[in-house]
This record gives sequence, C-alpha cells and structure tokens, in this order.
Amino acid sequence: MHQAGDAAVLLEFGHGLSEDANNRIHQTAEAVLAAGVPGVLGVVPAFTTLLVEYDARVVNADQLLDQLQALPLGRGSADTTRTWDVPVLYGGEAGPDLVEVAARLGLGADEVVALHAAQSYRIYCIGFAPGFPLAGLLPEKLRLPRRSIPRTRVYPGAVAIAGAQTGIYPAGTPGGWHLIGRTPAALIDWHEIPPCVYRPGDRLRFRPISEPEYQALQASPGPLRLREAIG
Repeated sequence: MHQAGDAAVLLEFGHGLSEDANNRIHQTAEAVLAAGVPGVLGVVPAFTTLLVEYDARVVNADQLLDQLQALPLGRGSADTTRTWDVPVLYGGEAGPDLVEVAARLGLGADEVVALHAAQSYRIYCIGFAPGFPLAGLLPEKLRLPRRSIPRTRVYPGAVAIAGAQTGIYPAGTPGGWHLIGRTPAALIDWHEIPPCVYRPGDRLRFRPISEPEYQALQASPGPLRLREAIG
C-alpha cells in the first residue's frame, strides 16, 4: 500500500493478469466499502491494483492505511460470479478485421471464430470507457498486439481483441483493438440502475449468430440487454 496523489492510496496485488489476484482485489473492494471507513469516497479496482479515494479533510493517508490494514482484506463474500451470453455476428461489416486477424495468426476465419467462442472470459475490470468490459484471457493462438493505427471511431457493440484480452465497445469511441464481430445487445442503459448488467468478476461467453438472427435481435422493441448464460 502507498499514497497515490493527495487524495488516494493504492493497494497492489502483484503483477500481470492473474485471476486469483483479481479475485482478491474485488473482495478487498467489497471489504473496504462494507467497513464504512470514515473519509473513503470510493474504490477503483483494476487488473492488479485497487485505488481507494478519500476526503483529505476527514482522514489522511497514514490514518487510512492503518485502517485498511486492519480490515480482512482479500476475504470477501461468497462467489456470486455470473456468466453472460453475448450473441455475436462475426466477420463482414460486423467484424471488418476478422479476415486480416486470421491471416496474421495463420488461421482460417472460421477457426478464429471457433476459438474465440470456445470459452468464457473473466471481466477483470471495466474501462477505458463506461461499460467497456476488459476480459480475458484469450487463447494463445488468438493473441495479437493492438492495431498500429487506432480508429477514430468504433461502432457500439463491436466485439474486439487485443493482446491477451477481449472486450466489447459499449458506445461510439476511438479504439485500437481488432474488430472481429458485433453484438446487437446494448451494454449500457442509463435509465437502469446499475446501467450495466455485468460487473468485474463476472464472465462473458460469446455465441456466434447468423445475419438473420442478428437482424431479428436488433429489431427487438427497446434496448436488447445481455442475459445470463444457461449451463
């Protein structure tokens, strides 16, 4: 633990992507919030760190670190992980980088789709934009560096890969990941609480669908929300 700026402390949980470390981060975040430590404003979990923001008029960094060290950090509530079904139309206009990705990996496009959809992926954290699930780990055969030239705008619902991660762009933002598909589901609904149905620690399972299925789902009345996967 150490101070991060004048109004936060940073808790570190090792280096690199580790599901065990990420579990402890989110359990610790629960413990900090549940303890109601005076002056704590919020927590920001990431891959290997937890930022605890505080009001410096109420508590200073040394006092906060002492109180955090007294908490049962890393021993949170029982596992409540959920797996979310993500329907995806792969390739074509929905996934403009799929063919290039397959060529660079020495695979067929169908192989890339099959590998991507063959497992579920843990959501390690949410960022860089509201609702963007940073999930992993991708199979070794699917790992590529980010694009050398990012796009100035990526369409909402784009399913993408980069490095060891996969994710979904929730809104039209710039982005440098490889776009391999698109989901008709709306990831964020600002009229709902919480706006996203998933949270860090949950899992995503991508399910290939056809163009007619995509169009039918897209034509559904109201925003299409993700549903929990069955089985």
